[in-house]
Amino acid sequence: MRFAPSPTGPLHIGGVRTALFNYLFAKKHGGDFVLRIEDTDQNRYVEGAEDYIVRALNWCAIPFNEGPGKNEKFGPYRQSERKHLYRQYADQLIANGKAYYAFDTSEQLDAHRKGHEAEGKTFIYNWHNREKGRLVNSLVLTEAETQARIESGDDFVIRFKSPQDETLHLKDIIRGDISIDTNVLDDKILFKSDGMPTYHLANIVDDHLMAITHVIRGEEWLPSLALHQLLYNAFGWDAPEFAHLPLILKPTGKGKLSKRDGDKLGFPVFPLEYTAPDGTVSRGYKEDGYFSEAVINFLAFLGWNPGTEQEIFDLDQLVSDFDLARVNKAGARFDPDKTKWFNHHYMQQQLDLDLAEQFKTSQSELAEIDVNYIALVVGLIKERATFVGDFWDLSHFFFTSPTSYDEKASKKALKEGTFGVLNKVIELVNKTDDFTVENLQTNIKGWITDNEIGFGKVMMPLRLALVGALQGPDVFDIMYLIGKAETVKRINALAGSIN
Repeated sequence: MRFAPSPTGPLHIGGVRTALFNYLFAKKHGGDFVLRIEDTDQNRYVEGAEDYIVRALNWCAIPFNEGPGKNEKFGPYRQSERKHLYRQYADQLIANGKAYYAFDTSEQLDAHRKGHEAEGKTFIYNWHNREKGRLVNSLVLTEAETQARIESGDDFVIRFKSPQDETLHLKDIIRGDISIDTNVLDDKILFKSDGMPTYHLANIVDDHLMAITHVIRGEEWLPSLALHQLLYNAFGWDAPEFAHLPLILKPTGKGKLSKRDGDKLGFPVFPLEYTAPDGTVSRGYKEDGYFSEAVINFLAFLGWNPGTEQEIFDLDQLVSDFDLARVNKAGARFDPDKTKWFNHHYMQQQLDLDLAEQFKTSQSELAEIDVNYIALVVGLIKERATFVGDFWDLSHFFFTSPTSYDEKASKKALKEGTFGVLNKVIELVNKTDDFTVENLQTNIKGWITDNEIGFGKVMMPLRLALVGALQGPDVFDIMYLIGKAETVKRINALAGSIN
């Protein structure tokens, strides 16, 4: 299996999904997961993009077995470093009558297109016009004329000679049987005079030389399947099995998911934050606080399902259960809320101490706080959190005393007699020598019950005193963690403000 991205910018989550499905299939069947960098289009090459791809795969825990700088038994794995290989295969196709030189200039081709458009037609370079003399290629030029043009430095391309009047029978693991009339195919460019192959030739040659048995790629490559199969036939090589994944759709379900959708609706579409050459910064799932396990889990469900109600899968379970037969043909709608649901689940699986270390690093107010204390706090609040970035709003009162009280909460919690209630609670707290959650509950709840006081009359102002609002985990947990002295201080502060 191979994942073969182009280093033209950050890796979109659609590309990560393709890499994931290749990884899962390879691991399930005891194969290798290969990374190949398809950088034949040097005009679109972006410095740093390859490094970004590698870092993204590593963060997602789907590293490649073979690739640039790693176990290069079929290397090199950058197509720009393999360009010396491709010309011989282009020449082989010419020698076998499967390809030809074309010398048409861009201006000449534009004139043909415009002429066809004026007549309401579409210009296609193929069997119906390639040998009629209007196009300049080695099918109409003599061998000597062709060689003279090449030797004089004329620009040329090598085009594949698509067959005429044939029906091509293709098979796709996901799509099933496909039939193509070869008369509708154009003669694609395989090689350019700058010495670089196009994607089509390099892709086929590399897959053959690297012994790739299965090609799992995006639906956008389905129109190229016919050409690729024809190239395999022309070389006399066995083709790999193909599987074309469905599109990842916008949250509305209409159209392909794009970066613009993420910008508009407030979610990332890249695994890692990316800084473009012009300085533009794009959000990443990692930097937005997602766990890589959550990203992998939700990406797996964009087009695949296990056939059961189970939704939570770790990577080992995905490897075990993954089956291309359960990949859908229809596009998969991206649901930002579901990605958060997955992240919330994986939040609960993290060790409190690990989360505490992340929390401490991200919040300057915690620089001097013992990480073990922070971990105790995290254990109380993480069930309410989706991201580590949520922790401060959920827990700031464990670290700093309230400086004000929520107005709505105050109106609800502070009633006639609250002052006396708070002073009684202070008395009970001071009398609790063994300051544990259990003892606090016993003493305060016992007093409430014995005196037939409504719980709300005590617990709401108590929470307001501790937190500054009517929110947070159990008040007795808060009291225990902040300690007796801080508890008394906060209750006194509220009592003083209403007296």
